[in-house]
Amino acid sequence: MTDYDYTFKVLMLGDASVGKTSLTLRYISGYFTEDLKLTIGVDFYSKILTVSGKKVKLQIWDFGGEERFRFLLPHYSLGANGAFFLYDITNALTLESISSWTDCVKSNAGKIPIMLVGSKLDLDRFRAINREDGIQAARKHKLASFVELSSKTGQNVKEAFETLTEILLKRATS
Repeated sequence: MTDYDYTFKVLMLGDASVGKTSLTLRYISGYFTEDLKLTIGVDFYSKILTVSGKKVKLQIWDFGGEERFRFLLPHYSLGANGAFFLYDITNALTLESISSWTDCVKSNAGKIPIMLVGSKLDLDRFRAINREDGIQAARKHKLASFVELSSKTGQNVKEAFETLTEILLKRATS
């Protein structure tokens, strides 16, 4: 018997340097690290949390965002329950790749909930993508939810994971 009620496999998606590893580590450890190394392939993390009275184990699969690692995505998407697609609010190009990432996941994992995440909110003064454009992108691509957050300050980090976990729990219990 396990110490949790549900286990969910969650993918971290997005271009290189959008903050996938920073977000994952901030959530897992509560700390922010400035000088992270490039993710080579896929890194794996897990965390147990309680949401809506249920103990949930999140298995977080952090994908390297460079194009040379994209070949791994179809295989590792199999069995995923949900995903975060991150873009950097200071770099407009990072939102443009949303279709290639989400289409690949949907074709291999099915219609799993994907949450759109605008990262690096602490750099708001350098913003290249406004909040409304993020909301519109989430609607256009029929994503489950949208949030802007900062891994550096911790703003909305816990809330993002709790929101996706609540969505996953509703799917698992309905």
